[in-house]
Amino acid sequence: MSTGIVTAAYIVASIFFILSLGGLSNQETARRGNLYGIAGMVLAILATLLGDQVSGYNMIVIGMSIGVVIGAILAARVQMTSMPELVAILHSFVGLAAVLVGFSTYLDITSVFTSVEKTIHDIEIYLGVLIGAVTFTGSVIAFGKLKGIIGSRALILPARHWLNLSILVACIYLGYEFVNAGEISTGMTPLLIMTVLAFIFGIHMVMAIGGADMPVVISMLNSYSGWAAAATGFMLSNDLLIVTGALVGSSGAILSYIMCRAMNRSFISVIMGGFGTTVSSSSSGTEEIQGEVLSISSSETSDLLGNIDSLVIVPGYGMAVAHAQHPVSEMAKKLIANGVDVKFAIHPVAGRMPGHMNVLLAEAKVSYDIVLEMDEINDDLPEVDVIMVIGANDIVNPSAIESPDSPIAGMPVLEVWKAKQVIVLKRSMASGYAGVENPLFFKENTRMLFGDAKTSIDQVISGL
Repeated sequence: MSTGIVTAAYIVASIFFILSLGGLSNQETARRGNLYGIAGMVLAILATLLGDQVSGYNMIVIGMSIGVVIGAILAARVQMTSMPELVAILHSFVGLAAVLVGFSTYLDITSVFTSVEKTIHDIEIYLGVLIGAVTFTGSVIAFGKLKGIIGSRALILPARHWLNLSILVACIYLGYEFVNAGEISTGMTPLLIMTVLAFIFGIHMVMAIGGADMPVVISMLNSYSGWAAAATGFMLSNDLLIVTGALVGSSGAILSYIMCRAMNRSFISVIMGGFGTTVSSSSSGTEEIQGEVLSISSSETSDLLGNIDSLVIVPGYGMAVAHAQHPVSEMAKKLIANGVDVKFAIHPVAGRMPGHMNVLLAEAKVSYDIVLEMDEINDDLPEVDVIMVIGANDIVNPSAIESPDSPIAGMPVLEVWKAKQVIVLKRSMASGYAGVENPLFFKENTRMLFGDAKTSIDQVISGL
């Protein structure tokens, strides 16, 4: 296939990727957006394989076959609750690929770059390895936190800012030494040292971020993986990788910014430590809240829901763990059929990755018309008869507004406690992923429905 045809195919693939991002920005068009992305990737792979740069197919076919098998198995077996950690570990693969491509490109003895071109090429390699190394270890740590292998609390080292600054200064100095190295053997030393420092920075950066910030971490690492892919494109002189990486990197950065605004945090503060880092001595996320917890049974919940005019359902990660989205959808449909005004309220960081709850509700065939974002519904909550919180904790925590010393102080939350009645479905009184106690559970208008969310909702449906 000639270079011109390959370039034309890359342009068409880029258009498909842009259409894919546009489709994924809305729930109604998300399925179409996925199809656009698949079509663009298939076209990109075929154009690359049939291009003049590919001279042998044996290793490529073997590698792609292994990847297809692993991908198919993961896609078939992964649960929605495990989707965040799957996304995190896939980001790590992109980062590791950028590191390996960077070293391979630098060691390529057939390279003919000279003078200014060589300097630019070396900078591309250095930045590609740097971004890729940070993405790799950061994504691995994010995977560990989301999987529960690593604790969700932020690791706050005494001089963490100085550590980060020292690594940054060292990487800049090593970059200067690398670019000005005459021989490959001379430049390899600063490149290797920088890679180790970047690995350390990736670990420390994500370890210093608390559990409540993990959705932002996912989108942030998504952005990093995009820039790593773009850097790989520069190293390989592949225009499509550059365009695709830039699309992923910029869209991930924009999403991270939007989510940080939703949590009343600056993007820099999240990177430098996020939630759980500024707790005063007078208050902490783990202090006990004094008060009485009032419980409610499934049959009492059925009786209550059978005599109301309006209901708002707030889903959280606990709903995903219990696989309760389908019973919740069935309950909502029954109540709507009985004349109850039912709405779903989605917090921007509900779950452990952006859009987690939206995907679950779409899977359960919940109508998009009754799924509202926090900003759309918060002002209406005081007029609601009953709000049912299913497995959510931090996103409905009054401490964010009422306690300036709380680790989540300033984070916009769904103000469910203002409703006439609140029912919280939880397995126990355990704190949320951020490790912060929730005063909502002790308020006079709150009732706790303890147990597995799926079982509880099934019993409520039977009562209805």
